[in-house]
Amino acid sequence: MNQIRTIFNNMGWLMISQIVASVCGFIWTVLMARYLGVEKYGLFGFATSLTGILAITVDLGISTHIVRHIATDYDSAPTYLGNAIPLKSIFAIGTLILTLIVLILMKSDELTITVTLLFTLEMIIRSFIGLFNGSFQAFEKGKYQGIANTALHLILLAFILITIFSDWGIIGIALSYILANAIIMAYMYYILEKNVSKPKFDLDIEFCKKITRYSLPFAVTSLLYIIYYSIDVVMLQNMIGNYATGIYNATYKLISVLTLFYSVYTAVIFPVMSRFFKDDESMLLISFEKSIKYLMLVIIPIAVATMFYSLDIIQLIYGNKYDPSSSVLSILIWTVCLLFISGACNTLLNASHKEVAVTKIYTIAAIFNIILNLFMIPYLSYNGAAITTVLSDILIVIIECYVIYKLGHRPNKKLYLDLGKIIVGSVVLGITLYCLNLNMWVAIPVGIIIYFITLVVIKLFDDDDKYIIKEILGKN
Repeated sequence: MNQIRTIFNNMGWLMISQIVASVCGFIWTVLMARYLGVEKYGLFGFATSLTGILAITVDLGISTHIVRHIATDYDSAPTYLGNAIPLKSIFAIGTLILTLIVLILMKSDELTITVTLLFTLEMIIRSFIGLFNGSFQAFEKGKYQGIANTALHLILLAFILITIFSDWGIIGIALSYILANAIIMAYMYYILEKNVSKPKFDLDIEFCKKITRYSLPFAVTSLLYIIYYSIDVVMLQNMIGNYATGIYNATYKLISVLTLFYSVYTAVIFPVMSRFFKDDESMLLISFEKSIKYLMLVIIPIAVATMFYSLDIIQLIYGNKYDPSSSVLSILIWTVCLLFISGACNTLLNASHKEVAVTKIYTIAAIFNIILNLFMIPYLSYNGAAITTVLSDILIVIIECYVIYKLGHRPNKKLYLDLGKIIVGSVVLGITLYCLNLNMWVAIPVGIIIYFITLVVIKLFDDDDKYIIKEILGKN
């Protein structure tokens, strides 16, 4: 099976998994938001955001470094995994202590401390799941990751439903997350050992120092990335309160569902691009160009349609009490488009061993984000946080494109033409939705038809795209 079919075979497994995950996540997001109310949902958002920021202290970039290394040297997997697992266990203990110290310094109340520590434990378990997922990606065994991810979300949905109907509150929800992730972590380790690579357990101090040193650029980048995307929730909670945090977090959860295409594609393409950098740099650039094209093909029209129907979407999902979230949704939806571009750029730079450049870019963006939030949140509350996120994303894309250009990875001019055609198709979609003023449910099929007819008329799909489609279908 050639590389294109391998990529899309893995994407198929992960896409099915992510569709199930998105459906489950959508259901429990709606149920939890309605069950907890704006204030408690704000606490949930704060706890998950803070633990997300501190998550890097469990991993320190080790998982990303291991994926890149194992993808080019399968025989090294037992040693790398055998040292990484006990090393991360030590880091996990330190993370729990650090989280408690941070909460005390923030003068958090007892409920906030309890909930946040529980989600810290859940985050630690997820960190190990991330390591195992990385191993599956390196060996291009997307099937196992897909099965585990599907099972996780189905189990978690069941636990959350039980918690809500039993009225166990936010503590019960936190415990649901812990138990579901613990079950899947045990399952994934079993699959890893049996079907992929058996870890050779050791705690070689010198080896651990080595992989930690090589992983630190990834760690710093991940920390800055997490701060960049989570600090607004933490700042909102501390500067405005739980209500504003709940309004903002409700939208943020919806936005995270839309990133499924990005997460699937990058999970599959990163190890492949790492090999291309080693063996065929021309294919590295081609895979980058196609990543941008296909990701934008999907997300730009979704962003346009979301702007038109943001209030309908919020009322349908959360009810009238979350109406203020509609303005946040109209703003934040554009971060997804920008995230897809920056994500493809990150993957190219990381695969090319330019992770230090990515670290510097996110350092600038994180500082810019925090400073701007200090001015925007007091005056515009959750809308200010949303505007800050979009402006920060624009800054990241501009700097990353400049760095890629300076490194000599200059995309073919046809990519810019294709992006122009996608924008034209999306503008036609927007004009149509505005003029027809259709009901949201009618607008979905009508919009899809109009969008793709426009793309066919302006000839977006070239011979390379047709070849790729035939490869996926096995017709070449």
